[in-house]
Amino acid sequence: MNGRAPGPPFYELSKQRRGRLGAAIRALDARNSGGTYRSIAEALFGKRKIPDRAWKTHDLRNRTIRLVHSGFELMRGGYRGLLRPRRKNK
Repeated sequence: MNGRAPGPPFYELSKQRRGRLGAAIRALDARNSGGTYRSIAEALFGKRKIPDRAWKTHDLRNRTIRLVHSGFELMRGGYRGLLRPRRKNK
C-alpha cells in the first residue's frame, strides 16, 4: 500500500514470537469475555502449574497479566508493527 514494500511473511517470525502473539490474543479474548487472570493462566499454562496458594506472587500470574496487556496493545493498533519490516537500527 502506498508504494511501501510489504513486511516480512508471518513465518519469518520466530517460533517463540508466534507463540507469544497467539497466547496474547487468546488471553485478550478471555479477558474481554470476563475471565479472571487465574482462569486465563489455567487455560494457557495448565491447571497443575497454578498453585493453590501464593497466586498473588507467582510468576505465571505476572506472565498472564503481561500477555493480556500485550493483547490490548495489539488491539489498539500494535499489530501494524508486525506488518512493517524492521529497521536495521532498532
